[in-house]
Amino acid sequence: MALDTTSVAPKIREYIARNFLFSDQGYGYGDESSFLEEGIIDSLGIIELVSFVEKEFGISVSDSELLPDNFDSVAKLSAYVAGKSEKAS
Repeated sequence: MALDTTSVAPKIREYIARNFLFSDQGYGYGDESSFLEEGIIDSLGIIELVSFVEKEFGISVSDSELLPDNFDSVAKLSAYVAGKSEKAS
């Protein structure tokens, strides 16, 4: 069954809050906020995020797909995961 962005985004937000913001409820960022520009995630964090995405959503991320267009915000990552899920189903 294909995933959609509305089911993916909350899981990504929760993972980001728990693992990179350490559940800091006061840290405000939107779904369009750049992880890198906002200092939410660094390059090592992207690798951790890829591992989470692969395990949580059952998709495989190729090296050629590790682009800011796919991984630099909740919105971009949700769309990427939903698109990969749709292609797999």
